[in-house]
Amino acid sequence: MKSSSDKPRAVSDVDDDTQDNARGKKLPFWTMMLSVMQASFGVQNRANKERDFEQGSVGGFIAAALIFTFIFVVALVLIVRLVLS
Repeated sequence: MKSSSDKPRAVSDVDDDTQDNARGKKLPFWTMMLSVMQASFGVQNRANKERDFEQGSVGGFIAAALIFTFIFVVALVLIVRLVLS
């Protein structure tokens, strides 16, 4: 006699379970910020990129990118003013 757990699962059931597991783990903001910094300088590795796509949120990455861009531009302006003075 087969139990209900012995019956094959549909592909959509497996995909739903995978998506639920990925949704359960959210990346902390500082991890997203570090990932944005690494990606902007071209040193992001494949494992981190895949983790970001699976666990990261679009809004978090947009916020991290905006903050990083602001800090980067301010740093460049300060460096140029220091050199030119």
